[in-house]
Amino acid sequence: MEELGGIEWNPLVAQQALTQAVSKCSNYGLKLATKWAAEQLVGIETEGVEGSDELVQETTPTKNNLSTENGAAAPTTPAGLANQIVFAKSLLDLGEYDRAAHILSVDGSPKEYLGGLGLFVRAYSLFLAGEKKKEEEMVELAEPLERSKVLNPNLEKLRSELSGSKELNQLDAFGLYMYGVVLKELLQQEAGSSLEEPPLSLLHMAKDVFVESILAFPYNWSAWLDLAEICIENTVIHDDVERALESLTDSWMYLFFLIHVFCEQQQNDQALQVIDRVSLLFPNSNYLKAQTALAYYNLRDFDRAQEQFLELCERDPFRLEMIDIFSNILYVKESKAELSALAQSVISVDKYRPEVCCIVGNYYSLKGNHGKAVQYFQRALKLNRKFLSAWTLMGHEFVEMRKTSAAIEAYRRAVDINARDYRAWYGLGQVYEILNMLLYALYYYRKAAALRPYDARMWCALGSCFLSLDRRQEAIKSYERAIVTNDRENIATRKLAKLYREEGENEKAARCYQRLVSGSGNEDALDAAEAEAFLFLAQYMKDSGNFDVATVYCSRLLEFPGPEKDEAKALLRDIRSRRIANQGS
Repeated sequence: MEELGGIEWNPLVAQQALTQAVSKCSNYGLKLATKWAAEQLVGIETEGVEGSDELVQETTPTKNNLSTENGAAAPTTPAGLANQIVFAKSLLDLGEYDRAAHILSVDGSPKEYLGGLGLFVRAYSLFLAGEKKKEEEMVELAEPLERSKVLNPNLEKLRSELSGSKELNQLDAFGLYMYGVVLKELLQQEAGSSLEEPPLSLLHMAKDVFVESILAFPYNWSAWLDLAEICIENTVIHDDVERALESLTDSWMYLFFLIHVFCEQQQNDQALQVIDRVSLLFPNSNYLKAQTALAYYNLRDFDRAQEQFLELCERDPFRLEMIDIFSNILYVKESKAELSALAQSVISVDKYRPEVCCIVGNYYSLKGNHGKAVQYFQRALKLNRKFLSAWTLMGHEFVEMRKTSAAIEAYRRAVDINARDYRAWYGLGQVYEILNMLLYALYYYRKAAALRPYDARMWCALGSCFLSLDRRQEAIKSYERAIVTNDRENIATRKLAKLYREEGENEKAARCYQRLVSGSGNEDALDAAEAEAFLFLAQYMKDSGNFDVATVYCSRLLEFPGPEKDEAKALLRDIRSRRIANQGS
């Protein structure tokens, strides 16, 4: 395995690192990071690998106190205070955030000699207490603008305290992570409070703190996720992050980070390439299997995505993360029986999970029971107000029910949670197009196309909107872009052919029609669009003097039950007359 990137790629060394990550992240109450590390731990293939105890020992950190890993001071914690930290951590785990922070405070400030763990537990408790208050206040507000103004009341206090602790070199890798989270939240708060870009100083400060935390302890997956979030939202820092993490760029943790970023940025082919490499060390990783399925789903390769999800379900039938995406695939493929079986299966696992509610909602939607579908999406949101898919899917249902105001509200909630959710922007465009508010629709379609530049549907929507606004040249450019980005349903091809005809550009129209009929076999029944294409091509070829090809196109229309059949017969008579005339001359 060493050819993959040196000693870190040895399975035994990776196992040692992840075992340590599980222990430390669990000790600090980072449940998501703990679970992720544990899942990758069981994804490593170690059976039959020749290992060296000396190799593992050489790469095992000898520092037991995390506060020393980045050079921070490691003060001795008095026994009584150590017990208070243990108690506060237990309260944090139970959701008693204010109480946990209070245990480790004196006069509103951190107690002395808390050490790395104590400082983290207190800061994390204060942060979560503020988030809880924020959520409670938002639930009571009806207006979206008012909800957007609700803030975590503890952020500024935490920023001041953690900044001071950092200057005193008291923060360990996890304390730095917590400081980065606070800065990231303040950054998002600033971005949401005005139309201007957030201050670069705050952006770079958050980026630097996350990088410092990762360099001190590279196996905290939560730190990578938060760094990814600000990278995705602020492309200006990409080069800085890459330079700062240069020492880790060949590590598998960095490659896991790239997979996540590529999938979020819809760079799915790149994500699949990196997954192939990382899978050499983690062949049994269910996380990588799920990311592979997601990448194929994003690429609209639903068959391959379904294969990956089926393998994932076979490996771990109780894993519910991202399984709602599997239901989206079955919905698009109109696989009612499979979707019903999936819904019954996940309900038996945990019917009070947001993912499960969304799957059941998709099932009712596919049956045409949109009211029942909305009930299940609402149930998902009662379980998790920030569950993005539920807001977006509920918006789709309201569109089907022609409840445009409710659809707009649902889609706006979705983009408030994640401004990169192209489905919600596209949904907003559809709603405003239904309302004939075309300039608004155009704005939202452009947002969707910017997020999914390789998705023909986005460009078709823009083309339709431009056409309704009588901006024909922009419509033509949009449809041309759709064709370049794999117009599978041939929507753009048909629209573009018609536009070219109306503009008198018959040669371009002919190329579009040829593309449209290229997959039509001689035995296939024609639809109206194909009949129109064959008739135009027959006329175009006849006018160009290519009688043989024109005759072939006409012959395809002789079995079509429409006026095109009579016109084809007339063309054939005209072609025969011209041939006779040419022979006589």
